[in-house]
Parts: sequence; structure tokens; C-alpha cells
Amino acid sequence: MNITIEKLTTTQLQWLIWLAVTLIIFISLLPMDGAAQSAMYTLINTIFYAVVIYGNISLLYPKLYQRGYQFFYGVSVFVLLAVAGLGRAYLSWYLYYEYFSPQYKPFQIGMVLNLLVGGTLTFILSFIFRIALAYFELKKENDAILLEKSKAELNLLKSQVQPHFLFNTLNNIYYQAYVEAPETAILIERLAEIMRYIVDDSVKDKVAIEKEVHFLENYIGLEQIRLLHKAELDFIRQYDPNLQIPPMLLITFVENIFKHGIDKSSTCNKIQLKLVQENGFLHFTAVNSAVKKQGGTGSGLANLGQRLTLLYAKSYEMTIKQTEDSFTAYFKIPLN
Repeated sequence: MNITIEKLTTTQLQWLIWLAVTLIIFISLLPMDGAAQSAMYTLINTIFYAVVIYGNISLLYPKLYQRGYQFFYGVSVFVLLAVAGLGRAYLSWYLYYEYFSPQYKPFQIGMVLNLLVGGTLTFILSFIFRIALAYFELKKENDAILLEKSKAELNLLKSQVQPHFLFNTLNNIYYQAYVEAPETAILIERLAEIMRYIVDDSVKDKVAIEKEVHFLENYIGLEQIRLLHKAELDFIRQYDPNLQIPPMLLITFVENIFKHGIDKSSTCNKIQLKLVQENGFLHFTAVNSAVKKQGGTGSGLANLGQRLTLLYAKSYEMTIKQTEDSFTAYFKIPLN
């Protein structure tokens, strides 16, 4: 059975490291001390290393040093090394003269001083151990993010069924409708542009913000024809037209409005969109007048939150707010 490092959990990796350390200590002692005595010293030393390392990286460092208690951290480290060194020295002395040495020699405090040097080196190595575990955990998270991104891209590709056939068919319908029904032809043109954007541009890492906004306008135009009374739209835009953003980032809020936030029988549906570039961030706000029992928002907003996390980790903000009068969705993303 082949087990690669990438497939191990952090806990499994630590067990593997300690197993290797134990074997190295035992094999190095075996030629001089024999199997039983080597096993005893191996167990004592391994426990000592574990107490110093985990006592520092799991308790003292996060609880004291990272919270600003540097003096108490220094004192605690000294106490940890002293107690662990004393325990290691006394246990080694007691077991050796109890079971392996015919001559008795009293315990001396000088034995502890010799072991404190080794304890100090172990304390220093604990930081390297901590960094290695953090790197391993970070790499696992990064691999998971890349895997999720690959799955999302694959699902998007699977959804693109015979795009060229559809575009050619829409073009033919457009030319047929242009003569007899120009308004219908315009709607067909909007639909064709939406589909072309989804097929050609949505797979890119970045697109011009003007393309994304044009896609949004086409979508709104098609949704408006489904309403008995068109919604009142206020779209505020303040950004550099050359700005590049991930595609399909703005559509979720607007799609959510037309799915859950429009009363098709009402004459006063209001939608406000605000897309503003400011201080290195892009702010997008979508507000619609509240609809009774608007309730669910589907999975779209949750999926958008997951996508923003994949793209920006913790560098973005996203909030959803509903009152009696309005429903507001907002996100802010960094542009660097």
C-alpha cells in the first residue's frame, strides 16, 4: 500500500515523525547499551522531547507569547525545561541503577545540568517542528482549493453543449425576425450575447469589467420582458473601464433579485445597483424593494460566498441584509 505525504493528515504525519525519531534513537543506542537498556532510554528521551516540543508549541507559545506575555513566557519556558530535564535525569538514573547497574551511585543535580543543554536544543527545534506542521497544513488547504477550482471549471465545461450550433441558430432566427419584429430581434441578440459571454469569457480568469456589466444589462433586459410592469432600475457605476475582474461575479445578486425579490403583479418594483471602485476595492451593492415572504434565496448566494473564498480567501467582505422595506446584498473585493 503506497501512502504519499500529501495523503496524510497532520496527526498521521506527526505519528510518522515520532516513529522515525524513536527508531533513530533506539538504533543509535543499541550497539552500546543492549536492547532492554536502549528501549528504556529511547522511551524516556522520546517522552522528554514530546513534552518540551508540545509544551511549547501547543501551550506556552500560543497562550503566553502570542498574547503579549513575553516575560511570563520566558519564565514558563525555563520552568518547563527545568522540570522536564529533572524528570528525565531522575527517571534515567533510577531505572538504570535499579535494573541495569550492579553498583549504586547517588543522584546528583549535575546530571540535570548536562541534560538541560539537550532540552534547550529541543526547545529550539520545537519552532522548526511547528513551522513544518503549519506548512504541511497550508499545503493541504491549497491543494483542496485547487481541486475545488478544477471541479468548478470542469462542471462549467460540461454545461457548454454544442455552443456553435446554438449561436448559428440564434443568428439565423435573428435575421428572420429583424424584418418583421425588430424588438424580438433585439431580444434574440441579447440572448446570443449572453450565451457567447458564458461560453467564451466565463472560463477566463479575468475579463474587462465593461464586458461583465454589458452581460448584466443583457440579462436584466431579458428578465424585464417577463414582468407585466417593468422594474424601476437605478444603476450607479464608478470604475475604471479598463479594470479586470473575474467573470460571472456580479450576476448572482441580480439573478437573486429576479428569482426571489420581484413581485410580478406589482407596479412599483425597484432595483438599485451600485458598482464603485474605491481605495483599491470594488464595491457591489444590489438592493430591491422587499417582497412579502421573499424567504429563500436559493443556493446562489452560498455558492457566490464559496467562490469569493476560493478567489480572495479572507480578503473580501460579503453581507446580506433584509428589512421590512428592502433586501440588500453587498460584497467588497480587493483589486490587487
